[in-house]
Amino acid sequence: MSDSNSAAEQHTFGLSSNTANSLPIDPMENPFKVVVDPAVRARLIQAIGELIDTRDQELASHVGEGVLALDSYKEYIELFARNLCDTLGSKDGISFLLESCGFHIPDEEINLHPQPRWLVHR
Repeated sequence: MSDSNSAAEQHTFGLSSNTANSLPIDPMENPFKVVVDPAVRARLIQAIGELIDTRDQELASHVGEGVLALDSYKEYIELFARNLCDTLGSKDGISFLLESCGFHIPDEEINLHPQPRWLVHR
């Protein structure tokens, strides 16, 4: 496979507004009006990749400076996953993802504990 961007562009599904490949005007709009949009999905995937790269560089920098000791790849992966999880679960992390997708939401409106509302189809 060539690169992750071309793979993301090959998908024909994702969250979308009524206009193909356009961002919804209001991210807080009624979710029933939102359908699959590959542009938002591709931007979100790219932003998550940037977060992964940033966390990896940060850990490598700490190890290089001698302020973080690692005994194994297992420990590195555990620390990396914890760091990424903490970042993605923070208002700063979610704000970064929102802004990467074109949405500018005040931090006080970011929900750190959204509850899924599963639909039951019969």
